[in-house]
Amino acid sequence: MSEPANAVAATRDQAERAGLRGSVFGGPMVDCDVHISVPSTKVLMPYLDPYWRASFELRGLERTSFALTSDPANAPVNARPDWTPKSGRAGTDLGLLQSGAIEGFRSTFAIANCIWGGPAMASEDMSAAACRAANDWIAAEWLDREPRLRASIMVPMGNPDLAAEEIERRASDPRFVQVSLLAATIAPLGKRNYWPIYRAAEKHGLPIGIHAGSTLDHAPSTAGWGSYFIEDYVAQAAAFESQTLSLVAEGVFSKFPDLKVVFIESGVTWMPACLWRFDKTWRGTRAETPWLTRAPSEIVRDHIRLTVQPFDAPDGAARLERYVEQIGSDRTLLFSSDFPHWHYDGLDALPVADTSPLAARILFDNPLETYGRIAGALGLKTSLTSKESAQ
Repeated sequence: MSEPANAVAATRDQAERAGLRGSVFGGPMVDCDVHISVPSTKVLMPYLDPYWRASFELRGLERTSFALTSDPANAPVNARPDWTPKSGRAGTDLGLLQSGAIEGFRSTFAIANCIWGGPAMASEDMSAAACRAANDWIAAEWLDREPRLRASIMVPMGNPDLAAEEIERRASDPRFVQVSLLAATIAPLGKRNYWPIYRAAEKHGLPIGIHAGSTLDHAPSTAGWGSYFIEDYVAQAAAFESQTLSLVAEGVFSKFPDLKVVFIESGVTWMPACLWRFDKTWRGTRAETPWLTRAPSEIVRDHIRLTVQPFDAPDGAARLERYVEQIGSDRTLLFSSDFPHWHYDGLDALPVADTSPLAARILFDNPLETYGRIAGALGLKTSLTSKESAQ
């Protein structure tokens, strides 16, 4: 269920020798999901090449926000009032991010995810240009100004070959620590047309971060279109379940054995029941997927991680321990504050007592095992990050 005690203790000893400060929960901590937002396409114009800058201006696109309709800026759950700037949408103020999340939790590092419509544009070339500009904007306006911040590479989801090119372009910057995709996609993410993304990500030791959100190519629900945001958001858990089935059954982790996938804002309590059914059905149908040489639950425990916020479970001291028992591993959960969103547990964002052995795993050990570039930046190695740390 857990890593050998001496391996975990060695990681913490390295952290202490490195002089890493403690978080509000006691030890060092990596926040695996904070949010930044593109305030307007206008801010990206200096980062577009001349052709695309002229094209955007010709069409008047610099006046649009390209905000995803699955992430409405004014939905009450999407921003705490005290983490929202006086003007503009939440996630656009570096000072609030620093005071609310990085200093607020005393994070060693925080990983920024930008949920924006550029990756979902219908024009593949325009989407690629928008993602290039957004990534360069993130590097210049966020990462250059805050050394504790890390980021995800945004890629054009409609064209995996162009996405792989953007990964190759940005991989040389170690501050980009994963590749960002959305959960509700035009086709399941295990399909082979997506594999150029995984090949490039694995090559550079980059996990794939799959965040709640939709390109709206299909209805968010398998039953069709709902009427309200709550239907869309709650249905995202089903999208993550579908992606779990696809990534495992299609053989992504057999083809790319060093790849890690992080589910961000998926919730966590749906996963045990999904794996119970997955394992049971696999036993009777394994002949059609000969590349699955072991139970799906074992593959998921090795390759898929989940951020803890928002944590969808009843109150109670044993709620996280029960999840760990059901999933059969204490390595699958990563701490996240979900700044600046408000569909989570506020400053009480760690769903376990900070004195629990699980706390150090969720706050620090598991993130380091997942994000080799962060371990490398700290000069630390765990039993699972030696390859990635060398990137």
